[in-house]
Amino acid sequence: MALVSWAMDFAIATCLQAQKWMYGGLDTNVLLQYMAWVTYPTVLITFSAGFTQILAPQAVGSGIPEMKTILRGVVLKEYLTFKTFVAKVIGLTCALGSGMPLGKEGPFVHIASMCATLLSRFLSLFGGFYENEARNIEMLAAACAVGVGCCFAAPIGGVLFSIEVTSTFFAVRNYWRGFFAATFSAFIFRVLAVWNKDEETITALFKTRFRLDFPFDLQELPAFAVIGIASGFGGALFVYFNRKIVKFMRRQKAINRFLMKKRLLFPALVTLIISTLTFPPGFGQFMAGQLTQKDTLVTLFDNQTWTKQGINDEFEYLGILEAWLHPRSNVFVTLVVFILMKFWMSALATTIPVPCGAFMPVFVIGAAFGRLVGESMAAWFPDGIQTDSNTYRIVPGGYAVVGAAALSGAVTHTVSTAVIVFELTGQMSHILPVMIAVILANAVAQSLQPSLYDSIIRIKKLPYLPELGWGHHEKYNVRVEDIMVRDIHYVTLNCKYRDLQQVLHSTKMKNLPLVESAESMILLGSIERAQVGALLSTQLSPQRRLLMLRQNVLPEDGHQLSDSSLRFQVSTETSSGAPARTSLRKPLKPALKRASSSPADSPPAGGTDQTGIALKSLFCANATPEAFEEEMILGDKMTPAEIREWEEQQLDQLVDFSNAKIDPAPFQLVEHTSLHKTHTIFSLLGLDHAFVTSIGRLVGMVSLKELRKAIEGSLTGKGVKVRPPLASFRDSTASSSEADTAALRRFWERHQHHHMPREAGPGGDEDDNTPKGQ
Repeated sequence: MALVSWAMDFAIATCLQAQKWMYGGLDTNVLLQYMAWVTYPTVLITFSAGFTQILAPQAVGSGIPEMKTILRGVVLKEYLTFKTFVAKVIGLTCALGSGMPLGKEGPFVHIASMCATLLSRFLSLFGGFYENEARNIEMLAAACAVGVGCCFAAPIGGVLFSIEVTSTFFAVRNYWRGFFAATFSAFIFRVLAVWNKDEETITALFKTRFRLDFPFDLQELPAFAVIGIASGFGGALFVYFNRKIVKFMRRQKAINRFLMKKRLLFPALVTLIISTLTFPPGFGQFMAGQLTQKDTLVTLFDNQTWTKQGINDEFEYLGILEAWLHPRSNVFVTLVVFILMKFWMSALATTIPVPCGAFMPVFVIGAAFGRLVGESMAAWFPDGIQTDSNTYRIVPGGYAVVGAAALSGAVTHTVSTAVIVFELTGQMSHILPVMIAVILANAVAQSLQPSLYDSIIRIKKLPYLPELGWGHHEKYNVRVEDIMVRDIHYVTLNCKYRDLQQVLHSTKMKNLPLVESAESMILLGSIERAQVGALLSTQLSPQRRLLMLRQNVLPEDGHQLSDSSLRFQVSTETSSGAPARTSLRKPLKPALKRASSSPADSPPAGGTDQTGIALKSLFCANATPEAFEEEMILGDKMTPAEIREWEEQQLDQLVDFSNAKIDPAPFQLVEHTSLHKTHTIFSLLGLDHAFVTSIGRLVGMVSLKELRKAIEGSLTGKGVKVRPPLASFRDSTASSSEADTAALRRFWERHQHHHMPREAGPGGDEDDNTPKGQ
């Protein structure tokens, strides 16, 4: 990831340098300058949008909302593939090389996660350890830290940021792994800069040089607090504005239909507007339009004061600082125009369908706002705030650092931006004001709007479980029985194959509950939908039909088997019988004990021994084509009507669960479990559904969908029973605990000798006789 980050930074810097070269080379003609200034970013953004759309549409946007959802346990198709990786890297390079107000932190979290997934798949070739789902989640958690670490060369802030942004509950065992990976990525990222002679040694990315002996006066803390509170409102406004733009585009059907047909028109149009407004000889002269994001941050973190220092002391704008100087306006006007224009430009630009993040644009806007407050303070107190003996002038660059951390923290709802700022600037002199501002900004923003990433999750309707936020005390009175789906499909232990067929056609549930019978509804476990389909397909398979047909046409005197019939028996045994089933799933019983369990798998009475068949199958390879020919001849004898009749007969047989993978301990909740406890369990374990039981009986099921509706207060889904909050409490007081105890005792006595399909113990009996589903 460090190599990817460095290579992308090099390519982005080259693109931006090319734009400057084109702009500077055409200084004799303003019209040609404008054409070059506008056309270059429009072409790059249009290419990025088109390339991403064709190769992998999943690469569009930040990637952090999707990573939050994936780390939550939800599988999103194609989001962590090599194709998406290529689309994200190339699309992001072009988007950032255009000079638009876009960021790269969010996309880097996604790119690092794809790197981790691809490495895990590669290493799984050498051992199945990396195929474990829990191991993949741990790798992704470390990858999120690496994404931020190699983006800003901020390993500590990267780890903390990844914890805050992507995790509801964080496993501490992943903590050192994240630090280990992020530290090395940041180290290599900065070493590459030294190797390329961009830096003399490993230093901070935006190094500041504020004075250390007296960085700020205590009387300046109220100004820092004001920055924090104002940034909180600004961050909430940014999230709101961003969401409103997307919703407006989607609600206007005519615009939406037109843009869906002309997918590249919207990004080209937005880029054209933004680049026109930032054209340096035009309106861009009032907002430092010619500066890139990196140059803008370098100037805003400058430790000099831009306003008049004293009576005869005039500040000289040198180098890139000249962009902030305008002969007909002062620096305050330039900063205000910059903040207002960049605010709506960034909110609009982050809706373009290209790989992009919003962290860096918001970071720059926050730095400009902090700089504005700092310059205002320096103007109000030109000689600095008086202390006992010494006079220290105000440092506006420190205010810029505080503003950058506060606004980015407000938009993302994180406190770790303070640590990222310290690592970016290489100075901790303003640690106290930065922490105060970030905490105040978070307090204000969290009470007004969700974070930018949660807002995108809501817009995209990703299956993510929202938090039980402030003002949700009434949710503690809601119970699972108030929100669960009661009408669910299940599989009984004594069901027929026809019942399995009906269940598969009537529901799309991935895991089906297995109950003892429709009368008792005792939950024995759960069986995957794929397993049910495998049971059904094996029972109705053409190979099984041909095998049974072959057994029927054998002569009654089984001892007189010809060589051809023996060859046929071998081929069906080795190609279509047991292996067809064992390839689908791992049997719960040992293969030796299973050899004679099914009449379909066993050879006909009086047949030759298995050893002879096995040897014949090894050495008589030329028998296979003849066997297939005989299969075809036998198969052709049955008409479609006879095949249908045979299948109907098979569907009426009882299901044999002996070879099916059954989970004997699916996640269960009792009906009186509170919503708060259910939310905690789902978040902690990454569940997507859980069965609801009452003294062992299956009474319903609750999934992410019902839980999300309950938290959002919109229980209007089909099959969801809406009840008043205290209904469960009233019902529980009216019910008799003695009746429950008596019913439990009856179930215990009735099912204590019940056997479930599982691997036999050493003596051939089941391991225990306890009733399942408790």
